[in-house]
Amino acid sequence: MVPAQKTPVKGDVSGRVGLSWKRKRQIFMFVFTVPTLLFFCLFMIYPIFHGLYFSFTDWSGGSETKNLIGIDNYRELAKDPIIGKAILNDYFFVFWKVVGIVGLGVLFAVLMTRFRIRGSGFFRSVFFIPNILSVVVIGVLWNYIYNPSIGFLNSFLSLFTADKVQTPWLGDPNLAMWMLLPPAIWAGVGFVMILVIAGILNIPKDLYEAASIDGAQEWQQFWRITMPLTWEQIKVSILWVVMTTLNGSFVIVWMMTEGGPDNATQVMGSYLYQMGFRQFHFGYASAIGVLILILSLITTLALQRLLRRDAIEMA
Repeated sequence: MVPAQKTPVKGDVSGRVGLSWKRKRQIFMFVFTVPTLLFFCLFMIYPIFHGLYFSFTDWSGGSETKNLIGIDNYRELAKDPIIGKAILNDYFFVFWKVVGIVGLGVLFAVLMTRFRIRGSGFFRSVFFIPNILSVVVIGVLWNYIYNPSIGFLNSFLSLFTADKVQTPWLGDPNLAMWMLLPPAIWAGVGFVMILVIAGILNIPKDLYEAASIDGAQEWQQFWRITMPLTWEQIKVSILWVVMTTLNGSFVIVWMMTEGGPDNATQVMGSYLYQMGFRQFHFGYASAIGVLILILSLITTLALQRLLRRDAIEMA
């Protein structure tokens, strides 16, 4: 009697059953997500909880002694007048950077795409250059521009006056915050412009042609077609500006004014750096870091809710 032969599985000449598609997909997802998750936990989640722990101590940073003092740092935080000024300065930056960066980014994007300006590729590159520069380089550059004696701004203004202008732009408490806005806005416009240009180029030209035939002017086309159909890019730009400002505005501040004069330009990030690395009060600096995290989360969530509502109304 001839023994029965096993029928080989289709696609496998050896007759062995390989891994199923579902199993391969699980392995693929594991290989690519678990290392990323581990890095995220190591460099994001762990520092957050470590900083939260430090905020309940009186650690000076220079010793191993970390005495738990409860919420004393937070009590001190609530009484600190500089913190209130720093929070106001942070939201001053947030408001005017959203207006300046997003507003100019959208304007330049529309000019480069809808009005077909000659050399638009060159201008796109020029506007995007600040985004690839280090914030340190930007701060040093604008420090020279604002220099009271040899700065470009005072030299330019001196052309229109009889006497040489020597205005201390960064040394005047009433002017310093406003003078930090131009470099901060200049450094971010290019990214928003490129993002919105990509959105505009995806809008079907038939919509603009139909609107023109119906007699819609450019301004009406902007509000009725461009804005609604690029709203996702604009929303991302607004959230990007807000998050990077609340978490990273201290770099430009520290490079140009170090929070002065008389704490007039102090933001939460620069005050954290000052308390931690200048006065070696790491426990208090950690409490400031926790405050930055809480305000960033609240602001981002509130803004997402507001922008979602605006998108629904726009639709």
